[in-house]
Amino acid sequence: MDQIEREAMDFDVVIVGAGPAGLSAAIRLKQIDADLNVVVLEKGSEVGAHILSGAVLDPGALTRLIPDWKERGAPIKTEVTSDSFLVLGEAGSVRIPAWPMPRLMSNHGNYIVSLGNVCRWLAGEAEALGVEVFPGMAASALVMDGDRVAGVVAGEMGKNHDGTPGPGYEPGMELRGKYVFIAEGVRGSLAKQLMQDYDLSAGHEPQKFGIGMKEIWEIDPAKHKEGAVVHTMGWPLGKNAGGGSFIYHAENNQVYLGFVVHLNYENPYLNPYLEFQRFKHHPAIADLLEGGKRVAYGARAISEGGWQSIPKLTVPGAAILGCSAGLVNVPRIKGSHNAIQSGIHAAEAAAAAIAAGREGDELVDYEDALRSGPIADDLKRVRNVKPAWSRTGMIGSLMLGGADMWFASIFRRNFLRTWKHGKTDAAATGKAAKFKPIAYPKPDGKLSFDRLTNVAFSFTNHEESQPSHLKLKDPSIPIRVNLPEFAEPAQRYCPAAVYEVVEDASAPEGARFVINFQNCVHCKTCDIKDPSQNIVWTTPQGGDGPNYPNM
Repeated sequence: MDQIEREAMDFDVVIVGAGPAGLSAAIRLKQIDADLNVVVLEKGSEVGAHILSGAVLDPGALTRLIPDWKERGAPIKTEVTSDSFLVLGEAGSVRIPAWPMPRLMSNHGNYIVSLGNVCRWLAGEAEALGVEVFPGMAASALVMDGDRVAGVVAGEMGKNHDGTPGPGYEPGMELRGKYVFIAEGVRGSLAKQLMQDYDLSAGHEPQKFGIGMKEIWEIDPAKHKEGAVVHTMGWPLGKNAGGGSFIYHAENNQVYLGFVVHLNYENPYLNPYLEFQRFKHHPAIADLLEGGKRVAYGARAISEGGWQSIPKLTVPGAAILGCSAGLVNVPRIKGSHNAIQSGIHAAEAAAAAIAAGREGDELVDYEDALRSGPIADDLKRVRNVKPAWSRTGMIGSLMLGGADMWFASIFRRNFLRTWKHGKTDAAATGKAAKFKPIAYPKPDGKLSFDRLTNVAFSFTNHEESQPSHLKLKDPSIPIRVNLPEFAEPAQRYCPAAVYEVVEDASAPEGARFVINFQNCVHCKTCDIKDPSQNIVWTTPQGGDGPNYPNM
């Protein structure tokens, strides 16, 4: 830890991240005991600014938290009216009927939402109960007391590009708590540190990830079907990678259009962003978007490991919640309901511990509840879908994974037992010599767009004078190792054009690796997929990054 002197504030519970997990935990704590002193720290400029999800919300956990959410004006209004699943070929599609699907795959009773707006509403509910919510406060480091997590450092701002304090430097504060909840979302930097320092993944499968990219389109009202939900798989990915799309008809003639690529793909020449742009030229998608306009863009990593990849979730003084823990149900493409439920479990465990006079110990009751309650029920049934896809491909996963889900839904156990994931997504990356570059169509500026143009629609901003929040363990590796062995895939897997290889005769290797950190939309793909595991994503100063209006 550095030697900078900081003011300290004490709380009962410090929560890092104003997503569905963190805000639900804060609300539940105050429901149990209105006198508890609870703070929520959010690195975005406002609550919801860094939230990106599909999203079709299963409201079950929210109803457990706030039974009268409808009467309280929650922005959850567009109920799913139809649910279809397509397998795409290059020129056509095949509809998969609903009857072979397990009941858990149905979206009946679910809602199409902007998760960012749901979180803004949850923040208002939390503040009404007396929770302190601080946006623009990036939690950049843990405060330790021996082997116990005692708090976090947040709000450090104004460093120069070289890391030294600038003229407007603010050292931030230590926010200390009897318990600290880490609810940063997928691949959060503090959660990652806890997992490494405490070896929390020991005995569990490695976490698996996807990259999810999303655009919001305003389309021709004649083509809009409010409440319609469509999922696709197949073209354009084919055998190059696993993944698929979602098309959600929200209110106000808007469509949430998303594309997910599983990050265990082997071909280093694959460009997930350009696969997304190519997808929009499929006849069925192009017809929907024709005459419309894209109004927002963003990208975010998705945890896909499921049940077998959930690490140990507690250390002395701290617990890991929500997508930081990896609670996404992959076949359902849903994680918000489990994030909310994890917040409820963590809050109840912490409130009981504080009422008993405890602090700084492990909240084992939280992990016990998570591994035996509704989250376990949700994730155990689908545990083999992702590894089945990795081993057998799309068709094999539909058949094997579907059969396993049916069996688990009926008999409460999986006939495939628990399949392993094997390699990390970084280790799955193949050598460039085994593959040929992929020729992608040039974006047309109408349906498809280049990365820099789209990044402008994420409203991303980083103060350029600050140090880059994207760190290289060894600055020589991108050109010395990744370029000759893997054709430096960072140029392609980043959905925001952060990384470039620039020819430079004056450089030792004849090229330079350039990091345009100002473009970063905080998706964390680089931290996950870099084959040398040389890139480390850290928090920039608070408030910087994307400013999603209603993702």
